[in-house]
Amino acid sequence: MTARNITLQVNGRTVEAQVEPRTNLADFLRAALRLTGTHVGCEHGVCGACTVIVDGRATRSCLMLAVQADGAEVETVESLGRADALSPLQQAFSDCHALQCGFCTPGMLMTLESYLRDHPAPTRDEIRDVLSGNICRCTGYQGIVDAAMQTAASRRSPR
Repeated sequence: MTARNITLQVNGRTVEAQVEPRTNLADFLRAALRLTGTHVGCEHGVCGACTVIVDGRATRSCLMLAVQADGAEVETVESLGRADALSPLQQAFSDCHALQCGFCTPGMLMTLESYLRDHPAPTRDEIRDVLSGNICRCTGYQGIVDAAMQTAASRRSPR
């Protein structure tokens, strides 16, 4: 197969690259761009660990080819914050003990970030529903739901 040229925005910067047509977005982000926060679990779109935001929508990067992202805006977990300056959602995950092993956490964060942007006042049931496509084997989800609710409340309150 012949490599294809693609141009996309990744975490606010323009990226131009050559990719094989069969390369999925998760592998491109991890291998070519060294954005290893995007985790690859099942490689079938079931676990949600590879979730990134593409053009404003939570997307399973293991199911999307990198060539399909040509011209798109992609946000990975690295776009949210840094170790010394966590995003409000990341801080809420810490405050609410919403992570244990951390493998699913990037996908959870990106799923919730996308959802909370469009749904500023979610119910607990809505959060559970949006997270139904993300598998966590460690936490039992309660802390994750609490973190989402805390983040939504903080985004609505005046600063």
